[in-house]
Amino acid sequence: MAVNGSGRHGTAAVTATDALDVHAHAMPLPLLQHLAALGLADLDDVPDGVVRLDSRVSGVAPLAPLPLARSQYDVDVRIAEMDEAGVHRHAVSLPPFLFCSTSDQPRFAADILARGNDELATYVADSPDRLLGLGSVPLGWPDAAEEARRALDDLGLAGIAIGSRGGGRDLDDPVNDDLWALLAARRTFVFLHPSGVPDPHRQGDFWLPQLVGYPMETALAVARLVFGRVLERFPLNLCLAHGGGCLPSLRGRLDMGWQRKDVARTTRVKPSELTDRLYYDTAVFSPTLLRRLVEDVGADHVMLGTDHPFELADRTPLETVHALGLDRASTRAILWDNAAGLLGLAVTH
Repeated sequence: MAVNGSGRHGTAAVTATDALDVHAHAMPLPLLQHLAALGLADLDDVPDGVVRLDSRVSGVAPLAPLPLARSQYDVDVRIAEMDEAGVHRHAVSLPPFLFCSTSDQPRFAADILARGNDELATYVADSPDRLLGLGSVPLGWPDAAEEARRALDDLGLAGIAIGSRGGGRDLDDPVNDDLWALLAARRTFVFLHPSGVPDPHRQGDFWLPQLVGYPMETALAVARLVFGRVLERFPLNLCLAHGGGCLPSLRGRLDMGWQRKDVARTTRVKPSELTDRLYYDTAVFSPTLLRRLVEDVGADHVMLGTDHPFELADRTPLETVHALGLDRASTRAILWDNAAGLLGLAVTH
């Protein structure tokens, strides 16, 4: 049953088949051209679907070839791909190699991310009924909260996307407290995407940074948010990419450490109670693992996420969710209502 609703970012009626993907990326071409003009990007191979970025921007090897699907900068192509997948809305964020996560220059990172937010706002404005923007911030630096405020208030972006570290600091570093306070007070939707990998020297082969490193990084980042008391002090509406990576399988171990090790007894409640409050996208690529995730945290804490348009994306997201065999309300919650409620869109009844 469709309902009419007015939210901050959309007033159209919602149909029973609408789907909202919270894990989708864009690299607006004007941003890449700006980086090229600064000598920070090589765009020669853009026609072939490749961009190369300075390592101060990307956090990976200098001028490593990075995939650049046309839909990352062409809205019409994106909409066609969304239609093919049966997805009505994308919450679009910059990919992690535009987060400047490893930069040790605060002004450098802040300027590039501010420009990225400007261009992302323009990109999603080309199709406001289909696209929402999630702004980025210079994590690990004092300007992060102010850029989040600008992205939300001045640019009208719907939420914030963060990496797993920044400025040489982890997420529980006190420098980020102003950011968490702002996002918690506003009940802002926050999407956490890993922006690095642990021990990269062991992951140089077999595409391991994406296959193994990203899931490990997410678990590390959230463990620090837990034991560093960030999640206890700041009630964030935080959604984790890739189904939380390795985190769900570590729930028991984190709780055991909290119970038995004084140094890990930093919170009033056990870690699983904090991680159960988070949200998780569906990009786990296994019906068994996704079903287990829903059993662990509940259908009301799982959201559709595909990682569009990268090679490791879920290309049949509706089939992924329907294959779980959940009841109608749970299916609608995952496909639309959970994310829509946090992003200011109408929800179904």
